[in-house]
Amino acid sequence: MSPPTPSFPEAALCAQGLVKHYGPAAGGVRAVDGLDLVLAPASVLTLLGPNGAGKTTTVEICEGFLRPDAGEVSVLGLDPVADGERLRARIGVMPQGGGAYPGVRAGEMLRLIAACSARPLPVGWLLDVLGLTSCARIPFKRLSGGQRQRLALACAVVGRPELVFLDEPTAGMDPQSRRLVWELIAALRRDGVAVLLTTHLMDEAEALADQVVIIDNGKVVARGTPNQLTARSGEQQLRFRARPGMDLDALARALPSGYQAEEPMAGSYLVRGQMNPKVLSAVTSWCADQGVLADEVRVARRSLEDVFLDLTGRELRS
Repeated sequence: MSPPTPSFPEAALCAQGLVKHYGPAAGGVRAVDGLDLVLAPASVLTLLGPNGAGKTTTVEICEGFLRPDAGEVSVLGLDPVADGERLRARIGVMPQGGGAYPGVRAGEMLRLIAACSARPLPVGWLLDVLGLTSCARIPFKRLSGGQRQRLALACAVVGRPELVFLDEPTAGMDPQSRRLVWELIAALRRDGVAVLLTTHLMDEAEALADQVVIIDNGKVVARGTPNQLTARSGEQQLRFRARPGMDLDALARALPSGYQAEEPMAGSYLVRGQMNPKVLSAVTSWCADQGVLADEVRVARRSLEDVFLDLTGRELRS
């Protein structure tokens, strides 16, 4: 059951019954279909969904770039379309692709955005924090993908916004850059900023989100904290590494009734079901009978990725 929707003034962002069509209402694409969202102040809400699920359309409605065909949206107590000019100084937007002029230098772009803000963060400090000082004089078109993403993030937060929209903020980044961005997002939340984040990275959602909303075909299919979503089924997992290509049917026969065995990646094995010492012993004994040492054995709940795939399907979508 979804949590009750608070009244608009109590939330940094609140959307109720959002609908958005592309093409004719009859026969067109319903990108968003009766969607509800609530983002509390000083928290991170992560939108998860397959490609084409309606994430970007939902975010663009909340940003005021699109009008919904039905439903209501309140952003910091204001209508994002009718009150767009009043909202602009209070929100930050990080679109996919960077959103900067190709020929402008990185430092110039950030200073331009800062000049439009009443109380900007120090540009030099922000360039340093995001590892951009060395490329401040490089044109945007010559930046790497990760540098473009970090510059876009800097532009989104330099004006000290109350609410930030981050669309795939770590796409194309190396592990060090991702960690740096995660730390900045955590710092924003500590400073009272609300963050609406879309991502395809499940570890990112688990690390950052106070609330996760999974959408598919424009509808909410699950919502809750990462712990609530992964604990809801009560299913546990046993994972271990061993020689690739072992006989899964034979492993399943060695387990008590009702357990399933998989090899999601070569040499990485997964046993599903309620875990107890008997099951653990069965797995390690079976591996020993095959002359194989079970390595990195661990028991855990379902991952957020498992929940996501169970809800949205495991087929690749076009």
